[in-house]
Amino acid sequence: MGGLKQFVEWGVIGLLLGLSVWAVAVAIERYGFYRRVRVDYYATRAELEVDLTQRLTVIGTIAANAPYIGLLGTVLGIMLTFESMGASGDMDVKSIMTGLALALKATAMGLVVAIPCVALNNMLRREVRKRLAEFDARPGRAHG
Repeated sequence: MGGLKQFVEWGVIGLLLGLSVWAVAVAIERYGFYRRVRVDYYATRAELEVDLTQRLTVIGTIAANAPYIGLLGTVLGIMLTFESMGASGDMDVKSIMTGLALALKATAMGLVVAIPCVALNNMLRREVRKRLAEFDARPGRAHG
């Protein structure tokens, strides 16, 4: 049973931490790119949009799935708690609360990762819209 507890604690929470680091790294890279990009270097709006939206799916995917990964940790933590209670026949409040705290830690971590990722995704998508609007507003250029 200790192996499953370690998996929930280190596997699920570690995965969520790794995903959050990855999302922040992508966000920093993208924001830096948006600050440097020159829309007048692009011949078409489509080329610009491809470059601007590159890797944004990483952040969106992490934002969408982090709560589910946390929920998986929660379900595994609750299963672990019930399994250990059933195997020992012990209804010790301390062991029940410890198991449930582990489960809730996974849920909380999923939300802690997902909420900032949604905010980062929205912020970066806004930057994409701004750069595309700059491209469209250039004088003497056909839109498209």
